[in-house]
Amino acid sequence: MNKHHESTGPSDGQQITLRGPAELADALPYLMGFHPSDSVVMVALHGSRGRFGGRLRLGIPRAPGEWGPVAEQLADSLISGSERRDGRPDAIVIFLCQDSPDGESGRLTMERLRPFAQSLRTACGALDVPVLEALCLSDGRYWSYCCPDGRCCPPQGKPLAMPGTTVMAAAAAYAGIRVRGTLRDMEARLTPWQAPDEVSAQLRALDRAAPSLVPRILDERAKAEVAEETLTLARTLMDRLGRTGPAPEAVSDLGDDRLIEEDEAAAVVLGLQDRETRDKAAVWMEGPEGHRALRLWRTLARRCVGPYGEHAAAPLTLAGWVSWSTGDEPGARVALAMALRADPEYTFAQLLHRACNDGLDPETLRRCLRGDDGGGEGPEAAVAGAGDAGAVTGAGVAGGPALHVRRVRPAANRARRRASGRRATTDTGATAPAPGTARQGTAGPGAAGPGPMAAGRRVRDVRRYGRRGAGTRR
Repeated sequence: MNKHHESTGPSDGQQITLRGPAELADALPYLMGFHPSDSVVMVALHGSRGRFGGRLRLGIPRAPGEWGPVAEQLADSLISGSERRDGRPDAIVIFLCQDSPDGESGRLTMERLRPFAQSLRTACGALDVPVLEALCLSDGRYWSYCCPDGRCCPPQGKPLAMPGTTVMAAAAAYAGIRVRGTLRDMEARLTPWQAPDEVSAQLRALDRAAPSLVPRILDERAKAEVAEETLTLARTLMDRLGRTGPAPEAVSDLGDDRLIEEDEAAAVVLGLQDRETRDKAAVWMEGPEGHRALRLWRTLARRCVGPYGEHAAAPLTLAGWVSWSTGDEPGARVALAMALRADPEYTFAQLLHRACNDGLDPETLRRCLRGDDGGGEGPEAAVAGAGDAGAVTGAGVAGGPALHVRRVRPAANRARRRASGRRATTDTGATAPAPGTARQGTAGPGAAGPGPMAAGRRVRDVRRYGRRGAGTRR
């Protein structure tokens, strides 16, 4: 076991010292705000006592051929981002989190990921920042890639501590830090329906609504009427959701799905593709109204099925905005990262993700939406004013310093990354595919058929038209 200390602390300045791999592994969910399943997490350490600094998360690449280029990019991103914000790191801690398919082969998973861990250690060392510890977490156990002593780090690994029984759990409870479950669970609440019957019914509703709504959205004389209809219906749905009592998350989501008809969801989803309508919907961001809106945006994101998967960028971005505005930063990052997965060029999601990860105060945008500042600018302009809109978002977590991570594209690896379809950005939510590659929800029932699906194709034409200067989409 490597003997070292890693100190962290809640916002009130209280310091917690973590000793060794076991306490490091236990601290990870509290650093991230959720259990980062199927992820590589890198954390910068500063000073002689190893103060936690910036951190980033990326889904573990499936193809081993990607591990080397990804490791180089992650190391460069974390170190260069830390230099801009907290100073150059003195060391780095690495976590590889992935359960085995059968739940009983954690050691095999650890061995399979060993080359990736070595690539990450080599990439950090090449930049003169040592890796103090590299851990694999799988099937409720942890292994150290850095400790060769089988007496303290046996080949079969060691069990993770029971939840709530460690010093970090106690400190997190005292500081009010909440762990939200696994990343997979958080994403499932925002993922489009998969059941064939549900997908087919919602797809038919979207195809029915598109031929009438899309031309009206493009018509300058009619778009204001469509916006009013969209917002009125959205308000009606929010009130309907608000009349149901609180329930556990999974139960609540199922109940919300049952309260909204397919045609109602289709009308609001399509109406939100207009940027001005979406911006007006963003004013529902605080208190009980904000929580009702969040339930609606989650429900609508689950309705963006089949070829309408790209439409999810609007409700996902609104869900991320409300989550950030109400203090749920991990939830905001997950929603905004999924919005960028649905549409990597969605400007509002890019700006919000950047602002959230840079630790900005959402009150600036709230004042704009309330009209407190009298400026009259849209929310995109307000959040862009807080920083450089051209930078790519990075990693930051609740309860710790945020990290601005830029996109790194070494020329030698550019073609390989483009071929793999993996976006070169890291974040605390999920990885978005590169522009031009297949996106979630781009195929589904009826995607290749004639008739109503022509409406879906026209919707995509509208979205491209919107990028050329109309008030739609962005």
